[in-house]
Amino acid sequence: MDQRSLVEQAQRGDHDAFAMLARAAVARLDAAARLILRDRELARDAVQETLIGAWRNLPGLRDPDRFDAWIHRLLVRTCIDVLRRRRSRPFEVELTSLGGPTTGDIALGIADRELVDDALRRLDPGSRAVVVLHYFLGLPLPEAAATLGIPLGTAKSRLHRSLALMRSAIAREAGVDVASFARGHLA
Repeated sequence: MDQRSLVEQAQRGDHDAFAMLARAAVARLDAAARLILRDRELARDAVQETLIGAWRNLPGLRDPDRFDAWIHRLLVRTCIDVLRRRRSRPFEVELTSLGGPTTGDIALGIADRELVDDALRRLDPGSRAVVVLHYFLGLPLPEAAATLGIPLGTAKSRLHRSLALMRSAIAREAGVDVASFARGHLA
């Protein structure tokens, strides 16, 4: 059964159809929430809140073909709300692979990942969400903008500014000239 049919059935109150949709989306939602919130337990809570909100608001979804973008938008909003409620709490980041084989020097990969993770941590939640949706979840920028409910131009400027901040933070941390680093990395 295709996703559109499942969404339409779930909109009519079919719990099993919604369970199938949730099962298909939960791994990507969890990965995105972990990257945005940088806390495994908060991410689980955000995913759970998102799925509850999705069930309640699903009848209002006008285009069943936009279910994925819609549920990701709900997740991002939930994550931002969680961050607002818990601003004073320190965060730990755990980046998990979305799949695929790993190659190369493991220690170098961990060091690189820690640099990126630290740079990502320094971004505000809205900017972090654009980077996560576009680079970590692979959404095209127009879809990431739609998911966040912001204009495409805003998403582009947030992404551009975020990448510049991340480049600068990584270059400083690695002890490299920021200008030469920016020309060749994080494009």
